[in-house]
Amino acid sequence: MIDNNHQNLVSFIFNIANKLRGPYRPPQYRKVMLPMTVLRRLDLVTAENKDEVLKQYEKLKARGLKDNALHSALAKFATKNRKQPLYNISKYNLSKLLDDPDHIAKNLLNFINGFSPKAKEIFDYFKFETEIEKLNNANRLYLIIKEFCDPEVDLHPSKVSNIQMGLIFEELVRKFNEQANEEAGDHFTPREVIRLMTHILYTNEDVIYKKGIIRTIYDPACGTGGMLSVSEQYIRENNPNATLVLFGQEYNDESYAICTSDLLIKDEEVDNIAFGDTLGDGKTKDGHEDKTFHYMLANPPFGVEWKPEEDEVEKEHEKLGFNGRFGPGLPRINDGSLLFLLHMISKMKRGEEGSKIAIVFNGSPLFTGDAGSGESNIRRWIIENDLLVAIVALPDQLFYNTGIFTYIWFLSNRKPKERKGKVQLIDATKHFQKMKKSLGNKRNELSNDHIDEITRLYADYKPNDVSQVGLNGTKESAVCSKIFNNQEFGYIKVTVERPLRLNFQASDDRIKKLWEEPAFQSLASSKKKDKMQRIEEEEKGLASQKEIIEAIHTIDANRLIKNRDEFIKELNDALQQHSIKIESPVKKAILSALSEKDETADICIDSKGNPEPDPDLRDYENIPLPISLPLPLPLDYDKKSKPDKLIPLIKDYCEEYMKKEVLPHVPDAWIDYSKTKIGYEIPINRHFYIYKPPRELEEIEKDIKGIEADILDMLKEIV
Repeated sequence: MIDNNHQNLVSFIFNIANKLRGPYRPPQYRKVMLPMTVLRRLDLVTAENKDEVLKQYEKLKARGLKDNALHSALAKFATKNRKQPLYNISKYNLSKLLDDPDHIAKNLLNFINGFSPKAKEIFDYFKFETEIEKLNNANRLYLIIKEFCDPEVDLHPSKVSNIQMGLIFEELVRKFNEQANEEAGDHFTPREVIRLMTHILYTNEDVIYKKGIIRTIYDPACGTGGMLSVSEQYIRENNPNATLVLFGQEYNDESYAICTSDLLIKDEEVDNIAFGDTLGDGKTKDGHEDKTFHYMLANPPFGVEWKPEEDEVEKEHEKLGFNGRFGPGLPRINDGSLLFLLHMISKMKRGEEGSKIAIVFNGSPLFTGDAGSGESNIRRWIIENDLLVAIVALPDQLFYNTGIFTYIWFLSNRKPKERKGKVQLIDATKHFQKMKKSLGNKRNELSNDHIDEITRLYADYKPNDVSQVGLNGTKESAVCSKIFNNQEFGYIKVTVERPLRLNFQASDDRIKKLWEEPAFQSLASSKKKDKMQRIEEEEKGLASQKEIIEAIHTIDANRLIKNRDEFIKELNDALQQHSIKIESPVKKAILSALSEKDETADICIDSKGNPEPDPDLRDYENIPLPISLPLPLPLDYDKKSKPDKLIPLIKDYCEEYMKKEVLPHVPDAWIDYSKTKIGYEIPINRHFYIYKPPRELEEIEKDIKGIEADILDMLKEIV
């Protein structure tokens, strides 16, 4: 958590922003304050080697070096004590800018342009040059720079660690977003959530404690870099000698600028953070193609439509299939969060080395989508390939920008033996403490004790008693763990058919309905362009309609026939007697008009001798997958695929289900196995539901009488 000293620093910086009032509205303060905070940090960091860099710069210029060659030589010089070049060749720093107020804008640009290329690029992403001009024209530039030169804004790494700097950025972004009424969650995740993710992700990861170990960490929606920073801190606290290489991608200019500045100051590989749309939007694409990573963490946008990426994603899905990132399927257009998970899975290392993933979702990926849908197929592919390790349900009101419940999914392609074929669900929705002061929608938080307890339950890998007591001494605050077989999240969606039963009658009322049948109406319509030909064809059609009606009238109008074949024979005889030949669509129209549903009628039989199903009586049953069924199932993800290989595995099981659950109610029902689909969902709330019996009637009655008495007392006061 951010300490009081740094909270004071945030407040001080935030108060500086009030001096922008006038030329800027509060929602616009961030455009100045965030890049100025970065500039102050870089100013203090580069001050350490500024004099030496300037001397070397003059020597290199004297040798005739310039442009890229000059910067390359300076980069080598500036990296003597660093891995990443960070320097400034301008004669100015923030405090020296104050010595020449009349030219402060020009000199500030000179100062910014004097940074090493990657540092200068940060301010390009902030689009800060536009703000400098605006500030100068409004006579605010000198004032803002003077305020940032105040000793109280000491952002030197010796006073403010990189982790604390990340928290300061987080708090500033949150406060400025609050003013702008924007989505703070688009930029960062609460640090305690990230700590929980890292604690669980690195549980039982003995390899990270080995001396000299090299590990890669990746976040495809890295925002300001919080997940990367906290992951790095966690591992280094346990193994200072570990070599960690951080990778990420971010499409928001401002967040990208903050993230890269953080890495640059920490002397980490800035080029490993790619700018652009991870999924691909036609202009930018996956910035780390063909790379794989040991650990991956993400809080991707959820509940956000992926329309901008639709063309590229669908093209990859159709063209590459499982050789690309999105083989199992695509979610509906209004929520692309599962696409990020598929992207991360494609980045897993294969073989014994393997990878682990932690990703934050809302509730939608757990259950949205019926069997055969994109979401269900994605869940199916993940679970049947035994990638899902655990899901932790978090409390609501934990994030700054939303009060909804959220869920952390943990995946791995190197599950330990005891976890193979199983998934652990942890319900921590009641496991939190109230904040003393709300921050946006964030009213709840996880303490270190809460994080430790959830992590312990994950590591123990045992179901626990739901009657346990939580940290605050109540059952309501307890955290619960349950373990399930993979098959328990799957179901077989079967189509249950019932036979079509029709009676037929050539009554006047039913014959009138024939005129409403499109196929019958089309007899008297023509598409001929020539008017005379069209009239001739329509008149001929009208004559045909009359002949058909006359033929039908020869059938006994009072006789109700309950067998379709019997009625068809009579209809054919009547048409033959009038020498009428009709096409199949017209015949179907006649049968449709002259028939009605009748439970007492004979079953209609098709040309192969099988009962014909009644679409109006069609129903569906979701039959739980048997635990004994081996995974993965032999059924393609293509919606057009036929479940030929699946049917022998499930038929006896489904028929037994029908005998117990369906046939006692509708004995003539059967399953159409050609329409069978496999679905997967993770109804976590159902698994942790605890039945609470309703209160006694006497207790409810007592409460009602008490309320009535209160109302009467209030009415007396009015009178």
